Amino acid sequence: QVQLQDGGGGSVQSGGSLRLVCNVYGYTPSTSRRCMAWFRRAPGGAREGVAAISPLGLPASGASVKDRFTISQDTTQRWVYLQMDDLRPEDTATYYCAAGTFTRGRSCGLMDSQYAYWGQGTQVSVSS
Repeated sequence: QVQLQDGGGGSVQSGGSLRLVCNVYGYTPSTSRRCMAWFRRAPGGAREGVAAISPLGLPASGASVKDRFTISQDTTQRWVYLQMDDLRPEDTATYYCAAGTFTRGRSCGLMDSQYAYWGQGTQVSVSS
């Protein structure tokens, strides 16, 4: 059973940084390739794709976080990270790690329908 455990959230002031971490386990085989992504949902808002990464490390970022957030992973894709710099109050949200099937010839994007497995979420609060 695939499970994702995400964490690393917290409270910071505007301009600060946080690093979110996602531990992925239960894939069979453990080396199966997958798309990994981070999404977020602000209070009262819709779920928004933040960043995604392919098995070969090709990243994609949402426009609102481009050049501030960086997604990365280890070579096994068991650990996925989201480095968040220059945080702003509008980044306040619950952040979710997600995993989905990688299809050759298709990119790993930011549509939530592409992802079947989700973490429980970690809260990020940014004060001005």
